[in-house]
Amino acid sequence: MNSDTIIDQVTFEALVDAVGEDFIDELLQAYFEEMPQLLATLQHALENLDCDSFQRAAHSIKSTSNSFGAFQYGELAKELELLGKAKDLDSARGKVDKLTQEYQNVQHSLKVLNHGK
Repeated sequence: MNSDTIIDQVTFEALVDAVGEDFIDELLQAYFEEMPQLLATLQHALENLDCDSFQRAAHSIKSTSNSFGAFQYGELAKELELLGKAKDLDSARGKVDKLTQEYQNVQHSLKVLNHGK
C-alpha cells in the first residue's frame, strides 16, 4: 500500500496550508508521541473491559487521524469507538490488533508526505 492510499494527500496538504510548514512538524510530532499511548490505553481498556475508556481512546485516535487525512485508519478507529459505545468489546480484539499494526503504515506515510521528516 502506498502513501496515497493511506493518507489523503489533499487533506494533508490543506492542513499544512492552514497551519504552516513549521507547525505541521509540531502537530505530527505530537501525533507520533500520542498514538502509541492511545493504542496502549485502548489495549488496556480492552483487557479490563473498560468500555468508557475504550470508547474515548478510539474516538481520540479517529479524530486525530482523520485531521491528517488518514481516513481508512480513522474509519477502523470509528468501528472500535462504536463497539465501545455499544459495550461490545468481544469482537474488538482483532480490530485493535489491526489498528495497532496499521499505525506503522500511517506513521510512515505521514513522514513521507512531510518530506521525510
